[in-house]
Amino acid sequence: MRKFGLIGYPLGHSFSKRFFNERFFPENGIDAEYLNFEIPHPEMLLDIVRDNPDLQGLNCTIPYKRAIIPLLDELSKDALEAGAVNVIGIERVPSGKTMDGRGFRLKGFNSDIIGFRDSIVPLLRPHHRNALILGTGGASKAVCIVLSRLGIEWTYVSRTAKRNQLTYGDLTPELMYKHSIVVNCSPVGMYPNVDDCPDIPYDAISDKHLLYDLVYNPTETTFMKRGAAMGAVVKNGLEMLELQAMAAWEFWNLS
Repeated sequence: MRKFGLIGYPLGHSFSKRFFNERFFPENGIDAEYLNFEIPHPEMLLDIVRDNPDLQGLNCTIPYKRAIIPLLDELSKDALEAGAVNVIGIERVPSGKTMDGRGFRLKGFNSDIIGFRDSIVPLLRPHHRNALILGTGGASKAVCIVLSRLGIEWTYVSRTAKRNQLTYGDLTPELMYKHSIVVNCSPVGMYPNVDDCPDIPYDAISDKHLLYDLVYNPTETTFMKRGAAMGAVVKNGLEMLELQAMAAWEFWNLS
């Protein structure tokens, strides 16, 4: 049986573990298992790989998407551009062929870029030329890369004032009209705080807007509900998660 897994801390109820063990592996007749490795320090990645010689690939989630990079031997182009890794490929090699003698090589990939791209592209219309990105955390970088590659101009929105980004207090009706894509990359509205939502002027939302929430629990966030009430197209982050998970499988099986 092939073995894959997830590193992060804390992990709680892992989407990836359920997705692979309950759906992806059974539906595709794959003899494999997916395990959670909850580690309090990113350096423990090396212990996990060393102590599980049948482990063939890992996902990485918060808070280690950036912290593990110095432990890796190689980065894909997307991972390098994003400055974040959420997929790790493991190549077992003789100890004498690695500089540190550890007996394996680790390559980092970023499948968040693929997941977001393939999820949002079907929703885009010609008037979707400008976007607001709510939150500046690790997930936002993948979103910005995708939008830039699609020729969509974007602007960060944060609670703190910084150069080249807006605060929530700066969001006038005119700005909302111009920016017809709004992507929530913050955890605001995530379970259990389901009544919370980003502090944007929802009365300036129209049927020209696309509101995309990376949060997927609950399936319909207050951000989405308030946008839909104004006629906007809304979407949560569940499909993005599924698409990035399937992209991870492709990375793990690269020849």
